[in-house]
Amino acid sequence: MDTRQLAAFCAVVERRSFSQAAERLGVTQPAVSLQIRSLEKRLGTQLLDRSGRRVEPTEAGWHLYRGAQRMLALEDQIVAGVASSTEGELGGELVIGASTGPAAIAVPVALCEFQHENPDVRVFLTVSDTHSIVERVAARELELGIVGAARRHRGVRFEPFFSDQVILACPPGHRFADRTVTLDELRGESLILMQEGAGVRQIVEDGLRRQGVRLRELDVRLELGLQESVRRAVEAGYGVTFISRTAVEPDLAAGTLAEARVQGLEATREISLASATGRARSRVAQAFVTFARERLAT
Repeated sequence: MDTRQLAAFCAVVERRSFSQAAERLGVTQPAVSLQIRSLEKRLGTQLLDRSGRRVEPTEAGWHLYRGAQRMLALEDQIVAGVASSTEGELGGELVIGASTGPAAIAVPVALCEFQHENPDVRVFLTVSDTHSIVERVAARELELGIVGAARRHRGVRFEPFFSDQVILACPPGHRFADRTVTLDELRGESLILMQEGAGVRQIVEDGLRRQGVRLRELDVRLELGLQESVRRAVEAGYGVTFISRTAVEPDLAAGTLAEARVQGLEATREISLASATGRARSRVAQAFVTFARERLAT
Protein backbone atom coordinates (compact mmCIF):
# COMPACT_ATOMS: atom_id res chain seq x y z
CA MET A 1 0.00 0.00 0.00
CA ASP A 2 1.30 3.47 -0.93
CA THR A 3 2.29 5.22 2.29
CA ARG A 4 2.00 8.63 0.59
CA GLN A 5 -1.71 7.98 0.09
CA LEU A 6 -2.04 6.88 3.71
CA ALA A 7 -0.22 9.99 4.92
CA ALA A 8 -2.56 12.20 2.88
CA PHE A 9 -5.61 10.36 4.19
CA CYS A 10 -4.47 10.66 7.83
CA ALA A 11 -3.77 14.37 7.38
CA VAL A 12 -7.31 14.95 6.04
CA VAL A 13 -8.85 12.99 8.92
CA GLU A 14 -6.83 14.88 11.52
CA ARG A 15 -7.44 18.33 10.00
CA ARG A 16 -10.99 17.62 8.78
CA SER A 17 -10.07 19.61 5.69
CA PHE A 18 -8.44 18.92 2.32
CA SER A 19 -6.95 22.41 2.11
CA GLN A 20 -5.41 22.28 5.61
CA ALA A 21 -4.10 18.77 4.95
CA ALA A 22 -2.46 20.01 1.73
CA GLU A 23 -0.87 22.91 3.62
CA ARG A 24 0.47 20.55 6.28
CA LEU A 25 1.93 18.20 3.67
CA GLY A 26 3.35 20.99 1.52
CA VAL A 27 1.42 19.96 -1.61
CA THR A 28 -1.59 21.27 -3.56
CA GLN A 29 -5.17 20.50 -2.61
CA PRO A 30 -5.84 18.72 -5.95
CA ALA A 31 -2.85 16.44 -5.22
CA VAL A 32 -4.38 15.46 -1.87
CA SER A 33 -7.79 14.87 -3.48
CA LEU A 34 -6.17 12.65 -6.11
CA GLN A 35 -4.41 10.56 -3.43
CA ILE A 36 -7.69 10.02 -1.54
CA ARG A 37 -9.63 9.10 -4.70
CA SER A 38 -6.91 6.62 -5.67
CA LEU A 39 -7.05 5.07 -2.20
CA GLU A 40 -10.85 4.76 -2.28
CA LYS A 41 -10.71 3.23 -5.76
CA ARG A 42 -8.16 0.66 -4.67
CA LEU A 43 -10.13 -0.32 -1.54
CA GLY A 44 -13.48 -0.18 -3.32
CA THR A 45 -15.22 1.86 -0.62
CA GLN A 46 -15.86 5.45 0.44
CA LEU A 47 -13.49 6.56 3.16
CA LEU A 48 -14.53 10.17 3.75
CA ASP A 49 -17.91 11.87 4.06
CA ARG A 50 -17.62 15.16 2.15
CA SER A 51 -21.29 16.25 2.47
CA GLY A 52 -20.95 18.48 5.53
CA ARG A 53 -18.94 21.59 6.29
CA ARG A 54 -16.21 19.39 7.74
CA VAL A 55 -14.77 16.25 6.22
CA GLU A 56 -15.53 13.21 8.38
CA PRO A 57 -14.25 9.63 8.03
CA THR A 58 -16.79 6.89 7.33
CA GLU A 59 -16.81 3.70 9.41
CA ALA A 60 -14.40 2.15 6.88
CA GLY A 61 -12.38 5.36 7.04
CA TRP A 62 -11.97 5.11 10.81
CA HIS A 63 -10.84 1.51 10.46
CA LEU A 64 -8.28 2.49 7.83
CA TYR A 65 -7.11 5.48 9.89
CA ARG A 66 -6.18 3.31 12.88
CA GLY A 67 -4.29 0.83 10.68
CA ALA A 68 -2.61 3.61 8.68
CA GLN A 69 -1.25 5.21 11.84
CA ARG A 70 0.47 1.93 12.76
CA MET A 71 1.91 1.55 9.25
CA LEU A 72 3.23 5.12 9.15
CA ALA A 73 4.78 4.71 12.61
CA LEU A 74 6.49 1.52 11.42
CA GLU A 75 7.77 3.32 8.34
CA ASP A 76 9.29 6.01 10.57
CA GLN A 77 10.99 3.30 12.65
CA ILE A 78 12.42 1.63 9.54
CA VAL A 79 13.73 4.91 8.15
CA ALA A 80 15.30 5.76 11.50
CA GLY A 81 16.90 2.31 11.67
CA VAL A 82 18.41 2.67 8.22
CA ALA A 83 19.72 6.12 9.10
CA SER A 84 21.32 4.84 12.31
CA SER A 85 23.08 2.08 10.34
CA THR A 86 24.84 4.69 8.20
CA GLU A 87 25.65 7.18 10.97
CA GLY A 88 27.15 7.24 14.43
CA GLU A 89 29.21 4.55 16.14
CA LEU A 90 30.03 1.36 14.26
CA GLY A 91 28.45 -1.83 15.55
CA GLY A 92 27.53 -5.32 14.44
CA GLU A 93 29.55 -8.20 13.06
CA LEU A 94 32.42 -8.42 10.59
CA VAL A 95 32.65 -11.94 9.15
CA ILE A 96 35.82 -12.20 7.13
CA GLY A 97 38.16 -14.86 5.74
CA ALA A 98 41.85 -14.82 4.88
CA SER A 99 44.26 -17.23 3.25
CA THR A 100 47.21 -18.40 5.32
CA GLY A 101 49.73 -15.88 3.99
CA PRO A 102 47.83 -12.67 4.81
CA ALA A 103 46.39 -14.29 7.95
CA ALA A 104 49.82 -14.99 9.41
CA ILE A 105 50.55 -11.45 10.56
CA ALA A 106 49.10 -8.51 8.64
CA VAL A 107 45.38 -9.25 8.72
CA PRO A 108 45.01 -10.26 12.42
CA VAL A 109 46.89 -7.17 13.56
CA ALA A 110 44.74 -4.90 11.37
CA LEU A 111 41.58 -6.60 12.66
CA CYS A 112 42.67 -6.23 16.29
CA GLU A 113 43.45 -2.55 15.83
CA PHE A 114 40.14 -1.99 14.02
CA GLN A 115 38.13 -3.73 16.75
CA HIS A 116 40.00 -1.81 19.45
CA GLU A 117 38.94 1.47 17.83
CA ASN A 118 35.37 0.19 17.34
CA PRO A 119 34.52 -1.77 20.51
CA ASP A 120 30.89 -2.44 19.47
CA VAL A 121 32.07 -4.48 16.46
CA ARG A 122 32.50 -8.27 16.80
CA VAL A 123 35.08 -9.79 14.45
CA PHE A 124 35.04 -13.37 13.15
CA LEU A 125 38.08 -14.43 11.11
CA THR A 126 38.25 -17.72 9.19
CA VAL A 127 41.67 -18.90 7.96
CA SER A 128 42.02 -21.41 5.13
CA ASP A 129 43.61 -21.81 1.70
CA THR A 130 42.79 -19.34 -1.07
CA HIS A 131 40.44 -21.69 -2.94
CA SER A 132 38.31 -22.37 0.15
CA ILE A 133 38.08 -18.69 1.09
CA VAL A 134 36.98 -17.71 -2.44
CA GLU A 135 34.31 -20.43 -2.48
CA ARG A 136 32.93 -19.30 0.89
CA VAL A 137 32.84 -15.68 -0.27
CA ALA A 138 30.92 -16.78 -3.39
CA ALA A 139 28.47 -18.68 -1.15
CA ARG A 140 28.08 -15.50 0.96
CA GLU A 141 29.23 -17.28 4.09
CA LEU A 142 31.98 -14.65 4.38
CA GLU A 143 31.42 -10.99 3.59
CA LEU A 144 35.05 -10.39 2.64
CA GLY A 145 38.01 -12.57 1.75
CA ILE A 146 41.68 -11.55 1.74
CA VAL A 147 43.60 -13.90 -0.50
CA GLY A 148 47.02 -14.26 -2.07
CA ALA A 149 45.82 -15.01 -5.60
CA ALA A 150 42.90 -13.59 -7.59
CA ARG A 151 41.37 -16.81 -8.89
CA ARG A 152 38.79 -16.40 -11.60
CA HIS A 153 35.33 -17.00 -10.21
CA ARG A 154 32.06 -15.99 -11.78
CA GLY A 155 30.48 -15.15 -8.42
CA VAL A 156 33.38 -13.19 -6.93
CA ARG A 157 34.97 -9.85 -7.73
CA PHE A 158 38.58 -9.10 -6.80
CA GLU A 159 40.34 -5.82 -6.14
CA PRO A 160 43.93 -5.05 -5.12
CA PHE A 161 44.36 -4.72 -1.36
CA PHE A 162 48.08 -4.57 -0.58
CA SER A 163 51.37 -5.90 -1.93
CA ASP A 164 53.43 -8.79 -0.58
CA GLN A 165 56.64 -10.54 -1.59
CA VAL A 166 57.14 -14.24 -2.19
CA ILE A 167 60.61 -15.34 -1.17
CA LEU A 168 62.54 -18.58 -1.15
CA ALA A 169 63.04 -19.38 2.54
CA CYS A 170 65.90 -21.61 3.66
CA PRO A 171 67.67 -22.54 6.91
CA PRO A 172 70.32 -20.14 8.24
CA GLY A 173 73.73 -20.98 6.80
CA HIS A 174 72.21 -22.69 3.74
CA ARG A 175 74.08 -22.22 0.46
CA PHE A 176 71.10 -20.19 -0.87
CA ALA A 177 70.97 -17.81 2.11
CA ASP A 178 71.03 -14.12 1.16
CA ARG A 179 71.62 -14.94 -2.52
CA THR A 180 69.86 -14.80 -5.85
CA VAL A 181 69.93 -18.35 -7.18
CA THR A 182 69.37 -19.69 -10.70
CA LEU A 183 66.64 -22.11 -11.73
CA ASP A 184 69.33 -24.72 -12.36
CA GLU A 185 70.51 -24.37 -8.76
CA LEU A 186 66.92 -24.64 -7.55
CA ARG A 187 66.49 -27.89 -9.49
CA GLY A 188 69.22 -29.45 -7.36
CA GLU A 189 67.63 -28.59 -4.01
CA SER A 190 64.90 -30.36 -2.04
CA LEU A 191 61.76 -28.24 -2.33
CA ILE A 192 58.91 -28.22 0.19
CA LEU A 193 55.53 -27.05 -1.12
CA MET A 194 52.23 -25.97 0.30
CA GLN A 195 49.14 -27.87 -0.78
CA GLU A 196 47.28 -27.20 -4.01
CA GLY A 197 44.89 -24.31 -3.52
CA ALA A 198 47.40 -22.18 -1.59
CA GLY A 199 47.85 -18.72 -3.11
CA VAL A 200 51.66 -18.74 -2.83
CA ARG A 201 51.84 -22.04 -4.69
CA GLN A 202 49.74 -20.65 -7.53
CA ILE A 203 51.92 -17.53 -7.77
CA VAL A 204 55.07 -19.70 -7.94
CA GLU A 205 53.60 -22.07 -10.51
CA ASP A 206 52.57 -19.16 -12.73
CA GLY A 207 55.99 -17.52 -12.37
CA LEU A 208 57.86 -20.73 -13.20
CA ARG A 209 55.61 -21.36 -16.20
CA ARG A 210 56.57 -17.96 -17.60
CA GLN A 211 60.19 -19.11 -17.35
CA GLY A 212 59.34 -22.30 -19.22
CA VAL A 213 59.62 -24.51 -16.12
CA ARG A 214 57.00 -26.85 -14.67
CA LEU A 215 56.78 -27.45 -10.95
CA ARG A 216 57.12 -31.19 -11.49
CA GLU A 217 60.60 -30.59 -12.98
CA LEU A 218 61.86 -29.50 -9.55
CA ASP A 219 62.86 -31.83 -6.74
CA VAL A 220 59.64 -31.67 -4.72
CA ARG A 221 60.17 -33.97 -1.72
CA LEU A 222 57.39 -32.81 0.58
CA GLU A 223 53.90 -31.27 0.31
CA LEU A 224 52.94 -30.35 3.84
CA GLY A 225 49.62 -28.57 3.77
CA LEU A 226 49.77 -24.89 4.55
CA GLN A 227 52.21 -22.23 5.63
CA GLU A 228 53.02 -23.15 9.22
CA SER A 229 53.88 -26.73 8.27
CA VAL A 230 56.36 -25.81 5.53
CA ARG A 231 57.91 -23.07 7.66
CA ARG A 232 58.68 -25.53 10.46
CA ALA A 233 60.07 -28.11 8.02
CA VAL A 234 62.46 -25.53 6.57
CA GLU A 235 63.55 -24.44 10.05
CA ALA A 236 64.32 -28.09 10.80
CA GLY A 237 66.57 -28.27 7.72
CA TYR A 238 64.50 -30.53 5.43
CA GLY A 239 64.58 -28.25 2.40
CA VAL A 240 63.62 -24.83 1.07
CA THR A 241 60.19 -23.37 0.34
CA PHE A 242 58.45 -20.47 -1.33
CA ILE A 243 56.56 -18.44 1.24
CA SER A 244 55.10 -15.00 1.94
CA ARG A 245 57.76 -12.65 3.28
CA THR A 246 55.20 -10.97 5.52
CA ALA A 247 54.49 -14.31 7.17
CA VAL A 248 58.12 -15.00 8.11
CA GLU A 249 59.43 -11.52 8.91
CA PRO A 250 59.82 -12.35 12.63
CA ASP A 251 61.75 -15.53 11.71
CA LEU A 252 64.05 -13.59 9.37
CA ALA A 253 64.65 -10.95 12.05
CA ALA A 254 65.35 -13.65 14.68
CA GLY A 255 67.71 -15.52 12.37
CA THR A 256 65.75 -18.80 12.43
CA LEU A 257 65.15 -18.53 8.67
CA ALA A 258 67.14 -16.98 5.84
CA GLU A 259 65.93 -15.43 2.58
CA ALA A 260 66.84 -16.12 -1.04
CA ARG A 261 65.49 -15.08 -4.43
CA VAL A 262 65.22 -16.96 -7.70
CA GLN A 263 66.58 -15.29 -10.80
CA GLY A 264 63.85 -14.33 -13.26
CA LEU A 265 60.99 -15.32 -10.95
CA GLU A 266 58.50 -12.54 -10.18
CA ALA A 267 58.71 -12.01 -6.44
CA THR A 268 55.92 -9.49 -5.81
CA ARG A 269 52.26 -10.35 -5.64
CA GLU A 270 49.08 -8.44 -4.99
CA ILE A 271 47.02 -9.51 -2.04
CA SER A 272 43.44 -9.28 -3.24
CA LEU A 273 40.18 -8.40 -1.57
CA ALA A 274 37.39 -10.77 -2.60
CA SER A 275 33.67 -10.09 -2.27
CA ALA A 276 30.56 -11.67 -3.75
CA THR A 277 29.45 -10.19 -7.05
CA GLY A 278 26.45 -7.91 -6.58
CA ARG A 279 26.65 -7.88 -2.78
CA ALA A 280 26.49 -4.43 -1.20
CA ARG A 281 29.24 -3.99 1.33
CA SER A 282 28.05 -3.36 4.89
CA ARG A 283 29.09 -0.20 6.68
CA VAL A 284 31.31 -2.19 9.05
CA ALA A 285 33.03 -4.02 6.19
CA GLN A 286 33.65 -0.81 4.25
CA ALA A 287 35.04 0.88 7.35
CA PHE A 288 37.47 -2.02 7.87
CA VAL A 289 38.61 -1.92 4.23
CA THR A 290 39.35 1.81 4.49
CA PHE A 291 41.09 1.33 7.85
CA ALA A 292 43.19 -1.63 6.65
CA ARG A 293 44.30 0.08 3.43
CA GLU A 294 45.74 2.91 5.47
CA ARG A 295 47.48 0.57 7.96
CA LEU A 296 48.86 -1.91 5.42
CA ALA A 297 50.12 0.79 3.08
CA THR A 298 52.54 2.07 5.75
